[in-house]
Order: sequence, then structure tokens, then C-alpha cells
Amino acid sequence: MTTIRTGLGIAVAAVAVALFASGAQAQQKAPDKAPKAAAQPKCNTLKQQAGCDGRADCSWVAESKDAKGKVKAKAYCRAKPKEAPKKEAPKKT
Repeated sequence: MTTIRTGLGIAVAAVAVALFASGAQAQQKAPDKAPKAAAQPKCNTLKQQAGCDGRADCSWVAESKDAKGKVKAKAYCRAKPKEAPKKEAPKKT
């Protein structure tokens, strides 16, 4: 009877150690990847001229008024058109 209790006690202890080890391993965080650079907001979401002019890929469009001074179109920021890749001239042989 004592041998059974001892054997059962050892088995229970082994199971407890195994559960503890797996629980500790599950709580370890995976190594973080390098954080990505924060993406810049799109040009059309910028509402102030200083923020728009500060970027090379955006341009500020001033508001337009009619002859009486009434605003016809509000000022806004927009993306500059992307340059098309230059094609090479055909080589002469």
C-alpha cells in the first residue's frame, strides 16, 4: 500500500511540474518584430497648409473667390502626381 501511495505521489508531482512548465512557457512573449514606421496620413486628409507644405508629396490649393469675395471653393491639400518612369530612347546601331 505504501508503494502505491509513493508511486501515485510521484506521478502527481510529475504531472504538476509538467503543467507548471507548460504554463510558464505559454506566458513567454514571442520576440517582437521591429516596429513599422507609422504611415503618413493621406494628403487629402490634411486640413492645414503648414502640414501640407511640409511634405514633398503634397501640394496646397488655395481657396478661390468670385468677384464679390464669396468663397467658391475652399482651400485643400492634394497629392502631387507621381512621375512616370522615363523611357530610354531606342539605341541606334
